[in-house]
Order: sequence, then C-alpha cells, then structure tokens
Amino acid sequence: MKTVLITGGSRGIGAACARLFAAEGYKVLINYEKSEAAANDLCKELGCEAFKFDVSDRNAVLNFKESLEARGITVDVLINNAGVSLFGLFQYVDAEAAERMYGVNLFGTVNCIRTFLPQMVEKKDGVIINLSSVWGEVGASCEADYSAAKAAVIGLTKALAKEVGFSGVRVNCLSPGVIDTDMNANLSVADVEEIVNSIPLERLGKGEDVAKAALFLASDSASYITGQVLSVDGGWKG
Repeated sequence: MKTVLITGGSRGIGAACARLFAAEGYKVLINYEKSEAAANDLCKELGCEAFKFDVSDRNAVLNFKESLEARGITVDVLINNAGVSLFGLFQYVDAEAAERMYGVNLFGTVNCIRTFLPQMVEKKDGVIINLSSVWGEVGASCEADYSAAKAAVIGLTKALAKEVGFSGVRVNCLSPGVIDTDMNANLSVADVEEIVNSIPLERLGKGEDVAKAALFLASDSASYITGQVLSVDGGWKG
C-alpha cells in the first residue's frame, strides 16, 4: 500500500484529495494547522491519520518525518496543498501577513519537499505534486504577493523535476482556477456570476476536479510526465 501525505488536507482541495486517494487504496496522512475538528471528522470518515504542524516551520516538518520513520512509514506521494490567501494593494499589504503567506505557500512547499525528497531519492521512486494557481501563471491585480509565491512554486517544480528525474522521482504542478472552496467564500454572488460567464465550461471548479488530476499525476498512467503544469481551470486563464 502506498502512502500519500496531503498538506492542508482537512478542507477544500486537500480533503477532496484525501477522499479520492483513500478510495483508491492509499494510506492517507493529512496535515492541518488550525482546522482540528474538520481533520478529525475527515479521519473518522476515511480511517486516515491527521497531524497538526505548521509547514512553514521546517523543524516541525522534520520532527513529523522522524515520527513517521520511527513507525516505519515513508511517504510515496507528497501533495503540497497547504495555502493561505492574501488580498490587497501591494504597497499597503501588511508585511507580517505577506511574510506568513510566503511562509506557507512557498516555503511550506520547500520545507516539505526538502524533508521528504531524500527518502524518495534513496528508494528511487516517488511523486511530488505541488499546488500553484492560475494566478501563478498569469498574475492577479491585488494579489501580487500571492501570485509571486505561486509563480515560484511553478519555477521550483520545473527545476526540481530536471534535478531529480534521474532518481526516479517525478515532480509536477497543478494550477487550479477558481475552485468552490472556503478560500473563495468571500466572492459575492455577482462576482461568481461574472467569473462563471468567463469560464468556457461555465461553472466553478470543484475540489474533486483537482483531486482527480492529482490522482492521475500520482498514478502509473503519468509515469512519463514530469516538470509539467496542469491547469484545472475549465479553460479559464483570468
């Protein structure tokens, strides 16, 4: 049985990934920082395990890995999904809020990869799936910091895929469009209608749409795919 670790796995896209991977027979480990009740409920539903730590804290990630190794558990598939949003005019964004966003969205991804990659290289097998965003591809007004962090995730994905391909490790990136999750709950009805009208498939995405793409990238069907950015946006590029 393969083991998947999903960061930010208690809600939204992460929870959808947990449900789908569990249904496909994976041992599912989810990380959360604040949503303890949601994480516990999901684990009761799926029989998965939940672990509380902050991905932006490298020591916390290292300690988690050591706790898994003590139990003889290694991670076969790493899905770097943990993320926070940040909205506002660039020159007025709170510096601490921006630092926190970069810490989770970019350095959280870096920390988890740097921690679990050696296991994958050693066994010459593994899959890393990073979550970027459509804004990481095209940029968004009033989300410059968020766009920059997500663009960096794309750059990391492409570079790392070249670096570790010879070790049998594949690294790919998912780039969701507007997905109907808590992160976009602040959108008004008018905002949603305007966005939907601009999406060729005429609907917001669902967490399950992204989860299905993640499952494909983790599968043997994608064994010759690495260094790629797969857009899950209904044909919309902002």
